[in-house]
Amino acid sequence: MAAPLNLNDLHFFVQAVEHGGFSAAGRRLGVPKSTVSKRVAELESRLGVRLIQRTSRSFSLTELGRDFFRHAQASVIEAEMAEATVRTHLGEPSGTVRMTAAVPTAQFVLADHLAELSVRYPKLRLSLHVSDRFVDLVQEGFDIALRSHQAPLPDSTLLQRKLATHPFFVVASPGYIRAHGEPQRPEDLAGHKAVTADFHGEPWRLVSIEGDAVAVTPEPVIAADEPMVMMKAAMAGLGVSCLPTSVCRGALAEGRLVRLLPDWTAGSITTTILMPHRRGQLPAVRAVVDFLSERLGNS
Repeated sequence: MAAPLNLNDLHFFVQAVEHGGFSAAGRRLGVPKSTVSKRVAELESRLGVRLIQRTSRSFSLTELGRDFFRHAQASVIEAEMAEATVRTHLGEPSGTVRMTAAVPTAQFVLADHLAELSVRYPKLRLSLHVSDRFVDLVQEGFDIALRSHQAPLPDSTLLQRKLATHPFFVVASPGYIRAHGEPQRPEDLAGHKAVTADFHGEPWRLVSIEGDAVAVTPEPVIAADEPMVMMKAAMAGLGVSCLPTSVCRGALAEGRLVRLLPDWTAGSITTTILMPHRRGQLPAVRAVVDFLSERLGNS
């Protein structure tokens, strides 16, 4: 009777696949590249099949390796859940939670809360990957993605948990208002300079608290597709701008920006947590999700 597979070998294999190679997996695990390669080779030898095609320049799964990876990953997660269940009974959540977020979401939505998360759960380690590229949670081994979006997210196999919705306000600096006057109606914006995301001339669609809608097109003087740059340009007095409250809340509170047309908003942006189903059951992941829901749900 063949000996059962070594769960540690499955763990090394899963880490190698999730991180795209033996070197990256070794850095993640804190072991030499040769250790990861050797353990995966022993796993293949025990199975009698090739799971990974590797050369000096490429690393890819065989067709059988892809099927094996899905089951191996599930087994590793189940083992993590079993260990986490015991740790939960012994004390607070612990272990590493891997999260990814786009740059603006990390800067404006997440960053201010990381210190409190660390204080609340000192045995929990958060690994945050900040990138504007599309990140595949399942294939890249992430536990959580924090995404801010204006259009609804597509249906997928991922768990989704809506955290907050941030309306867009029309804002300008006090200096700009002194120099150019304050618009009293949405139509007045057509005569104002603006800081926009692009020069395409798309009109701003404003909606009042009564539900009235008006489309206006101010004159763009600077365009930037990054909200921090847009906010700083508006604070410098270059023009009016439309910014979500997640971005401009602090500047408004400090008086560096002023909200114009307070009865009107220009759409909204939603922040949502996404999780692979199995990883969403891990106690450490649940602790982070519950914390973010508590801190961001009222923001």
